[in-house]
Amino acid sequence: MDRLESMEVFVEVADAGSLSAAARRRGLSPTMVGKHLRALEARMGVSLLQRTTRRQRLTEAGELYLERCRAVLDRVAEAEDAAAALRGAPAGLLRIGAPISFGVATLAPALADFLGQHPRVDVELMLSDEPADPVGDGLDAAFRVGPLADTRLIARPLAPYRMAICAAPDYLARRGNPAYPRDLADHDCLGLTHWGLRHVWRLNGPEGGVEVQVQYRARIDSGPALREAALSGAGIIMQPLALVQADLADGRLLRVLPDYETRTRPHYLVYVRDRTPPAKLSAFAAFALARFSGP
Repeated sequence: MDRLESMEVFVEVADAGSLSAAARRRGLSPTMVGKHLRALEARMGVSLLQRTTRRQRLTEAGELYLERCRAVLDRVAEAEDAAAALRGAPAGLLRIGAPISFGVATLAPALADFLGQHPRVDVELMLSDEPADPVGDGLDAAFRVGPLADTRLIARPLAPYRMAICAAPDYLARRGNPAYPRDLADHDCLGLTHWGLRHVWRLNGPEGGVEVQVQYRARIDSGPALREAALSGAGIIMQPLALVQADLADGRLLRVLPDYETRTRPHYLVYVRDRTPPAKLSAFAAFALARFSGP
């Protein structure tokens, strides 16, 4: 079996936490993943994983080999990127992290254009509302919302992240439309799980800046799922404008507190500092800045 591919599979197994998860990520069968691992173990004469029906963990040899595998595969990727740069053609796998709502509503639809422009680049997109860490998560780049404090990263500013407060027409017909931010206390508000049971919504209105603490009737760990709940009439949401813009335009959702604007948040594309970034990363950074920097 190809040794480099087997090393890639081993790293994937370590990152994914199980053979079956690694198989799904790489589009292989669990049986084939197992063959790659056995080929490596047979070549070296050591066990890399201790496996039971419930869990797996790396052996001491596996921990050491994983570190070496990452270094080797990084060097291979750098060599491929360097060769591609000489030809002026970005190539290789690009791993990108992004918040769920931005990824679903904005980034994923834009990938068709990027992939069309760069036919030798593949993309792996990982969505999570936990802040993505290019260093710790092994990402080439990530989209981050909010203030940044990590000086290890290059941060390229994008258009500010805009939010919208809205609800379905039937909910507002049933419960009334809040006239002032304080009226939200009498309404069913829906929020993200990681915001906690109580969360402060910050608005700008006729009287200036306003902060109102809302208590959520329901919390969900996905912005798109919150949108679906709001569309069904479950309550009021504050979510990225890009996620609900089409619903607002079509009247499926209506603005709540239209005299108040939600405060924008800074939005960045971040990646690790590198004197000569890979061609695939440079190409994606240029694409993201052109597409997401706003008017």
